[in-house]
Amino acid sequence: MPTTTSRLLALLSLLQARRDWPGALLADRLSVSHRTVRRDIDRLREMGYTIRATMGPDGGYRLDAGTELPPLLFDDDQVLALAVALAAASQSGAGIEEAAVRALTTVRQVLPSRLRHRLDSLAFTSIPAPPAGRPRSAVAPEVLVALSAAVRAREVLRFDYAGRPSAGTADGDTEHDATDGSHGSLPLPRRVEPHHLVTTLGRWYLVAWDLDTEDWRIFRADRMSPRIPTGPRFAPRGLPGGIDAAEYVSSRFRGSDRGGGWPCVGRVVLHLPAADVLPFAGDGVVEDLGAERCGLEAGSWSWLALAASLNRFDADIDVVHPPELRQAFARLAVRNAVTGGAQRNG
Repeated sequence: MPTTTSRLLALLSLLQARRDWPGALLADRLSVSHRTVRRDIDRLREMGYTIRATMGPDGGYRLDAGTELPPLLFDDDQVLALAVALAAASQSGAGIEEAAVRALTTVRQVLPSRLRHRLDSLAFTSIPAPPAGRPRSAVAPEVLVALSAAVRAREVLRFDYAGRPSAGTADGDTEHDATDGSHGSLPLPRRVEPHHLVTTLGRWYLVAWDLDTEDWRIFRADRMSPRIPTGPRFAPRGLPGGIDAAEYVSSRFRGSDRGGGWPCVGRVVLHLPAADVLPFAGDGVVEDLGAERCGLEAGSWSWLALAASLNRFDADIDVVHPPELRQAFARLAVRNAVTGGAQRNG
């Protein structure tokens, strides 16, 4: 039987989740009588929450914004969600970093020890500005806490993995392989020295030293199922090139295992307004040249890949530099001409 405090917390959480709640539905969700719901609503009102009774066949309740800030109640998952959001905001570069850090400190000070311990274990780095419309992967809070705790404690992590770790694909997707790292048909748990958690492009990744392959790997957290207990403690290793985890993940997705920018960087003039190019420039730099023209400096893992990516803009393109990019456009033109001719002949 839940205590009154835990029931009030659950009731408040439900009231915050949607605008109107029929009383009978609230009673059913909380497994209590309608009379108990009415008493709990009165308790919340005494605490400062503005809760209005709604009329109609069902009758119900609505939580309105009040003129004063009442006590805030969060369940465990909400606390972790708030902490993740504030920690990400403190690294966002949006000008609210200091306020986010102060808010996170305030939240931590009022937490019970069990939640403060979980919050302190949750450390990660956020790479800002995922592209619009990017699909996000859902990761259970307990998985993030388990991964971060192993990173913090420097303990070997064992886990089951639905797929192969990324070796630098464009978005971190990997093919599924249920028997990867196994003998026969039963998968064996992965064993890694966890280095850091990174969130980027709407997904969570663990950067770790794989003890079986003896190499650095990037694992998608939504595909990980941690096992307990964790293994022995280990001495931390430095990432290749002495770079940090965020730079390492970014460089791996660019086809390199070391820091730095793209291996191939060029500049072109697009016969399009800068405002039309900017939303699709990714990490490129756009310069407004006026008169329906703009400059774009962008990079990729090869000159052909860069030329092909620039062709997505439906406009004339003038190559400014280097000669390798101009040659790549010429190679693409020949290749496309041959492909087009073969299709017509077929």
